[in-house]
Amino acid sequence: MVKTTKTKTYNTETASVVKKVTFGAYGDPAGYELVMFLTPEGDYFLYTNGGEASPYPTENIKTYTKANAKKWLEEN
Repeated sequence: MVKTTKTKTYNTETASVVKKVTFGAYGDPAGYELVMFLTPEGDYFLYTNGGEASPYPTENIKTYTKANAKKWLEEN
C-alpha cells in the first residue's frame, strides 16, 4: 500500500517491517493486523488492516513520529 502526503510517500513495499502484531485468525471478521514500518529515510508509519468487524475494517497508513513509534513499540 502507498500513501502520499504533501511532502512524503509511505510505501509498504519499500519500507522495513519493525514489528507486526496480529489479532485473531486469518479470515476472522474481527481479526486485524498492525505493522510498524521504517522507511529508508528514517520515517515511521503504522499499517492497519482487518476484517469487517474489526477496529480496522479498511487498509490504512498512519504516520508516527520517532517518539510515538517508540512508545507504540514498547506497548505492543
